[in-house]
Amino acid sequence: MILHDPNRVPIVRYQRGQPAQPDNDELAMEEPLEIRVRGRAVSVTMRTPGQGERTDGEDAELAAGFLVTENIVRSRDDIARIDPCVRAPDGNIVNVFLSAGVEVDFDRLTRHVFASSSCGLCGKASIEAVLAHCPALNLNESQAQPIDPDMVLGLPDKLRNAQAAFERTGGLHAAGVFDRTGRLVVVREDVGRHNAVDKVVGHALLHGPWPLRESILQVSGRASFEIVQKALAARIPIVSAVSAPSSLAVEFARDSGITLVGFVRGERMNVYTHPERIAGM
Repeated sequence: MILHDPNRVPIVRYQRGQPAQPDNDELAMEEPLEIRVRGRAVSVTMRTPGQGERTDGEDAELAAGFLVTENIVRSRDDIARIDPCVRAPDGNIVNVFLSAGVEVDFDRLTRHVFASSSCGLCGKASIEAVLAHCPALNLNESQAQPIDPDMVLGLPDKLRNAQAAFERTGGLHAAGVFDRTGRLVVVREDVGRHNAVDKVVGHALLHGPWPLRESILQVSGRASFEIVQKALAARIPIVSAVSAPSSLAVEFARDSGITLVGFVRGERMNVYTHPERIAGM
């Protein structure tokens, strides 16, 4: 994960009962990323740049995950390649080249992206719009056997322990994909919680396994409608969050067949929808 350059900035630390002390602090980097498809800009998002584990980097994962969750691509074969724009010296533009047979409704994509960012859609209309393009999950599609509830309770600590950049900065959200035994498959961090989810989804699309029918998505913050929608696009059956879900996230999880778990802390958790995927529920 790339941090602010220079990495450290001068601050004054204060603690009650002790004198203030000059110090330095490390900051998480935040810069815009423009995603282009066939040469047309389809989204600009504020994100944390990073090199990832492979040469194509986290920006490629973010772009791929974004296109999955916007229902533009469905498989790795839909993407020919993802390249940084050579005319953007700051590295904040990526070009996605789709395979010849992939059709893109640019008007619908642009309208949806800007409407989502400005809350132009809400409630039942949002749920119906997503389910029209991405069918609901069912138990026959994923997770034939219920998973251990103690395993779910352990996911936040596993995610936290894998947050290397958060350890240094305290300023990043995280999303992690785990298998049904609780093994961490991939973790990504970003200043935007939705970007972190797009990154892990994009990683799975580009490098496997795909789709994520036998996986659990753990997020470091709250569970919003958009996070559950992204999980559905990746066919993830269980979403777990350390904080609260929104009312629309619960409604959408119920309608889309996703098991939604919130307030996963210590020895407690709340299972809001489809508890049958977790043993003893």
